[in-house]
Amino acid sequence: MPKIVDPDERRQLVAEAIFTVVVRDGLAAASLRNIAGEAGLAVGSVRHYFTNSEEMIVFALRALVDRIGARILAHAELAIAEPDRGKRRALTAELLGELLPIDKTRYTESAVWLAFASEARTSPKLRPHVREMYDGTRTLVGKVLARSRELGGLADQVDIAVETERLTALIDGLMTNGVIQPDRMTPDLMRTVLEAHLDSIAKI
Repeated sequence: MPKIVDPDERRQLVAEAIFTVVVRDGLAAASLRNIAGEAGLAVGSVRHYFTNSEEMIVFALRALVDRIGARILAHAELAIAEPDRGKRRALTAELLGELLPIDKTRYTESAVWLAFASEARTSPKLRPHVREMYDGTRTLVGKVLARSRELGGLADQVDIAVETERLTALIDGLMTNGVIQPDRMTPDLMRTVLEAHLDSIAKI
């Protein structure tokens, strides 16, 4: 009997192959032929799901955003609902840590994200997806800060609109340096910097 192929599983296999190739060789190497080889598939099999490399890359970006978003949502629900200030502070650090390259999985995601974000500067098809990710991060940070203020955990002088941009920029900078200079911006240092910043805006 012919083998039954699950289209969703096949697309996810291709997305994982894209992540591997991009981290190892850069986004320019993510051709249909290279991705097919990495996934252990024939080029024709990949073309069955993606007509060209750009369509394939857009799908991989969407898969990346969805994967990170699902993890963040799970953390966010716990952090925002937690009434205890100390526990909420720890949960918030864990939540924002999902955006940092502090383990192998998140390093891969961050490196791929940076490659996509850079390519979006000249790619109209990637640009809206990258913008969605940036906007999603800002929205998440804003909600966490607003909830912290509601529960009395945010210093009175903190302007939530300004702090949203500042904390988002801090996360982006830590992530970028964690990918580009992992020997200097280590996971422990990223955690320390993030936690120190959270402490600096907390109500004493």
